[in-house]
Amino acid sequence: MSKRPMIFETESLEPDAPSPAEVPPVPDDALPQGAMVTVVGGAARKRSFLTRFALWALTGLVTLWVSTAAYDFVLGLMQRNIWLGRLALVLVAAVALVVVLALLRELAGLARLRRVDRLQALAREALAGDRPKALDLVDALAALYRSRERLRLGVERMVSHRDQVMDADALVHLAEREICGPLDAAAVREIEAASRSVAAATALVPLALADVAVALVANIRMVRRVAEIYGGRAGTLGSLRLLRAVAAHLVATGAVAVGDDMISSVAGGGVLSKVSRRFGEGVVNGALTARVGVATMEVCRPLPFGAVPRPRVTGLVKRALTGLFGKG
Repeated sequence: MSKRPMIFETESLEPDAPSPAEVPPVPDDALPQGAMVTVVGGAARKRSFLTRFALWALTGLVTLWVSTAAYDFVLGLMQRNIWLGRLALVLVAAVALVVVLALLRELAGLARLRRVDRLQALAREALAGDRPKALDLVDALAALYRSRERLRLGVERMVSHRDQVMDADALVHLAEREICGPLDAAAVREIEAASRSVAAATALVPLALADVAVALVANIRMVRRVAEIYGGRAGTLGSLRLLRAVAAHLVATGAVAVGDDMISSVAGGGVLSKVSRRFGEGVVNGALTARVGVATMEVCRPLPFGAVPRPRVTGLVKRALTGLFGKG
């Protein structure tokens, strides 16, 4: 039996047919082995000690080789022509300065990610009933987001009500409504855009592995943008750390699976089954991208979902793909 995604037109179902939410879970061996599963599965693999040691040794070797080559190059020019040697020395110093600045930028990005991690730890302690931790959380959120024009009013409301709320969990929910609500809306827009791009590429590009490449690029960009929205903007190293964290979260929670929420997304394809199998795969890959986006929100969000409902993949896919493949 084919393991390709199947698209059902809801209008053609019998009146007494079960709804998509009543369909039993899909077995693990029937999960789609498409672009998004490939991307997430590769990112979730943890490097072994031998791999990390090999990367460290290779990086040190390349750095030593480049430094020695630059030294020999400048020294040779000095011996041939003093002015050429001085020019080469200035250029080498400029390149070294750029490398140092890039490293500082990466360290700053990692520091921003650690700051979000600390906020998440404070939120967990506050939700356990620790009011002093909840007050510290409110102060930290105010310091982080007060400079953002769109969040200034929310920060002011949160700070003005902090002493009036006695329960720690109520303080966390107040902060979530005032701070995370606008941030969630911006993150949802990024997720919908990435889902739309992946679905369109899967449906319209017939080249082999092209959907995997597009899914990888679109999801890396989505992860970086969502992290930036929540205040955890990262560089290259930080982005790799985020991708691994998101992939580990997906694998740990079983999010990359065709559950009831995914079935309802796929089953609403309607006219797609009349057009092409690639359009059906596009819907599935777009829905899986939305799942990755929701997992990214959970990883990058300073507060867990509680007072603000967690976005559903069905709604994200419906808004992202409306009008892309026609009405269905």
